[in-house]
Amino acid sequence: MTAVIYARYSSDSQREASIEGQLRDCKDYAEKNGITVVGTYIDRAYSAKTDDRPDFQRMIKDSGKKIFDVVLVWKLDRFARNRFDAVNYKYQLEKNGVHLVSVMEPISQGPEGIMVESMLIGMAEYYSAELALKVARGERENALQCKYNGGVVPLGFTIGKEDRLYHIDPETAPIVQEIFTRYADGEPAEKIAASLNERGLRTRTGKPFVKNSFFQIFRNRRYIGEYRYKDIVTPGGIPAIVDQDLFDRVQQRFEQNRIAHGRPAKEDVSYLLTTKLFCGKCGTLMGGESGTSHMGNTYYYYKCGNAKRHGKAHCDLKAIRKEPLERFVVDTAIKVIFSDEIIERLIDLVMEAQQQENTRLPVLKEQLRDTEKRLMTGSYSISTSRMMPRRLPVKRF
Repeated sequence: MTAVIYARYSSDSQREASIEGQLRDCKDYAEKNGITVVGTYIDRAYSAKTDDRPDFQRMIKDSGKKIFDVVLVWKLDRFARNRFDAVNYKYQLEKNGVHLVSVMEPISQGPEGIMVESMLIGMAEYYSAELALKVARGERENALQCKYNGGVVPLGFTIGKEDRLYHIDPETAPIVQEIFTRYADGEPAEKIAASLNERGLRTRTGKPFVKNSFFQIFRNRRYIGEYRYKDIVTPGGIPAIVDQDLFDRVQQRFEQNRIAHGRPAKEDVSYLLTTKLFCGKCGTLMGGESGTSHMGNTYYYYKCGNAKRHGKAHCDLKAIRKEPLERFVVDTAIKVIFSDEIIERLIDLVMEAQQQENTRLPVLKEQLRDTEKRLMTGSYSISTSRMMPRRLPVKRF
């Protein structure tokens, strides 16, 4: 009998030690039961609440190739943590002749095993849902106290090891103040970035400063002391690095530069032939795209989807201008629809349908009269029967 091992961990706190432990226990089980392990499938940092796991899906797919008989998992919660996925994918394995075995949870093959397995999967799903609620409650409580809830700490701040609160970093906070001040005073972002890099300074992630490095800095309201987590906003919840006036000056200039140098908003262009136009060379659907000339004029085209995705090597049909093509199709459609032949055919169809209605109408009217008559007769019978005295049964002595 051959088997593969599926192992998984979902959080950074588990990592490789968890995987090694799962593999070791599964291999011990295989050795004791005379099973030959022919492969392993491992998903690192993937939750079992979802089936969107690369190696898990690869294992399910490979089960149809008849290359192994058993899938070994450390516990059933490594395989799935919701009942639908557990039942669905176990069924797919069994359909392919593959048996699922939990090495730490001996489950019999009888009817009682079905109940035990259902309870284990239900407990795993309950644990996952309960854990998510606890994490959400904990994060919300942290937010109400303006505590750090994970993520990259902005430049200029540190997180207290004991209180988990935001504190001003005396080494990097002056850099943030300098960036805000120089930009508010009109200095170009490129020049500020070059100056900081020449001094050997780096972003929070350890990379050199570039123009785009300042976007998140300028938009981050934590620098004026505003704590924000999901729907919880607390002004003054953390120490401010820059004052409101300086922050507002930066926002004003940043917005002006964005409007002056930013690209205009993308036009909402309607391509009439979308899903209706096919390439005459390869048969692929054609889609809309646009291009800008050296004079700044925007032109719209229909292009073969094959050529667009894979290049001219797959289809060399050139892009076709949108306006003349749509005009040609519309004009042709109008000519066809309003031709004498089509109009005469439509008239014939309408007259034919009208004739059918005229033929059916007397029949329907007769059916209606018959139904009304029967309803009246039935109503009379019912009302009459209610008025008739009942014949009482005679009791004989």
